[in-house]
Amino acid sequence: MSLLGGLGRSAGLFLGLVCALPVLADDITVATKYGDVTVSDKVERIVTVHEGALDAAFALGFEPIGAISTRGGDGVASYIQETAKNVNIVGTSRETNLEAVIAQRPDIILASYRLPAEQYALLSKIAPTIVPQGKGIRPDGWIREMRVYAKALNREQKAEQIIQAVADRAAQIKTQLETKLPADQRGAALIRWMPQGALVLTTQFFTSGLLAQAGFEVTDSGLIKRGRPHSSPLSLENLSKIDNDWIFMATLDEEGQKALDAAKQSPAFARLDVVKRDHVIPVDGQLWTSASGPIAANAILDDIQNVLDSKVQ
Repeated sequence: MSLLGGLGRSAGLFLGLVCALPVLADDITVATKYGDVTVSDKVERIVTVHEGALDAAFALGFEPIGAISTRGGDGVASYIQETAKNVNIVGTSRETNLEAVIAQRPDIILASYRLPAEQYALLSKIAPTIVPQGKGIRPDGWIREMRVYAKALNREQKAEQIIQAVADRAAQIKTQLETKLPADQRGAALIRWMPQGALVLTTQFFTSGLLAQAGFEVTDSGLIKRGRPHSSPLSLENLSKIDNDWIFMATLDEEGQKALDAAKQSPAFARLDVVKRDHVIPVDGQLWTSASGPIAANAILDDIQNVLDSKVQ
């Protein structure tokens, strides 16, 4: 073969590659905690290693193939179990099973802003891994995450519609609450009951934010140190510190529920004004204190609406 002929063949190959470039131009670049990540605009196999990411992916119209289990459970949270019945478990909130992730052959992995760098380094070798830039615990954190996941999944317009729908629904409930409840009867606290005692959750929590959007005045009684998600466990003798107009009381598992049932038999619990008014509202801990995302938000708003319908005249 002549040199000229070889160059001609090389030029033809080069032109062929150039012609193929428009396909790559459809890829999406996402700004993440660990730098820009490029993903295909047509991902199909999605693995989520964050409960909020699973929620967001389903809300955006996808069916993830892998997810982590919820806190206090062996599978996904009860509120989304039916929707996610075909999802394979690839770890827990504390530890991701890398072999299980690899077995799913993901096109993309959606993670929490809390994902450590060493775990990111491992997961990103399996598939493009999307880690939103975090700003700590904030009531609107789910919205920030939703927008990053939607960018990666090429569903940005749908995400904005979903976010607005949640805000609109919360505003509708707030209008009802303000009509039914006087301003001095809207105080609320979110409590997770553990075997060690009651934990007051921060007002910056996802669910606390929804309670506030729906018209409650959420407080933490000054029991939470700055930057912490919850207080230290309260003894029965200190329960008076959490007394309020309303308490939304969550348990994550059977042990927590048993501890709460035992506490309810104590004089200290019975003396609380909120107990005397029958305003202690039991809620699903997996939903109210572990989940996040628009599907979770609507399920929580369902619970708040039920409280207004059943407890407020």
